[in-house]
Amino acid sequence: MKTIVIVGGSKGIGNGVLVQQLENYKVINISRAAPDITHPNLIHFSVDVLRDPLPEFESIDALVYCPGSINLKPILSLSLDDFRNDFEINVVGAVKVIQHYLPALKKGKNPSIVLFSTVAAKLGMPFHASVATAKAAVEGLVKSLGAELAPLIRINGIAPTITETSLSGSILRNDRMKENMIERHPLKNYLKPHEVARMAGYLISEDAASISGQVLSMDYGLVSFKL
Repeated sequence: MKTIVIVGGSKGIGNGVLVQQLENYKVINISRAAPDITHPNLIHFSVDVLRDPLPEFESIDALVYCPGSINLKPILSLSLDDFRNDFEINVVGAVKVIQHYLPALKKGKNPSIVLFSTVAAKLGMPFHASVATAKAAVEGLVKSLGAELAPLIRINGIAPTITETSLSGSILRNDRMKENMIERHPLKNYLKPHEVARMAGYLISEDAASISGQVLSMDYGLVSFKL
């Protein structure tokens, strides 16, 4: 059985990935809080990836880094610490994890990495300056490492539109706001965690053996269409 390391699998999209992969992988979750699930294939490590030492593994086949942030403010309301914190969570944490687990990934079978961006890195949106800047750096990391790690390790990104998680709770906090968000998307919906998790599962699978260095948009038409 292959081994997948998920950073941030206790909730949101990361938890969706965790739940979907439990039957196919030995799943190692690394997050501050434990996921609300137990399974014979699941191992959890309570770790703050930005501050604590990371656990050691001999060999892993896939790495999915899920931590992110939604820090929406006008530019004059964003402090430099806001930018630093978003960059730390989204970029520095991913770099730390990748550097730490690269030797173990090199020992894996058809190893791959998945990171997360956002549609706001491609489509200009008011109040997204900090998170869009950080996620644009994530996309640059995917492109650069895709070239550097080929042909041994694949790395791809997913750029979702708004997804119904606890992180987006303030944006989708009532039925009216949810309806407005649905109407904003040309395909008249927004994402649920299991949809994004299925894409992550595809990207770490051997079915995606030809795909590396790509950032795949899941946007219900938001970026691509103007209707």
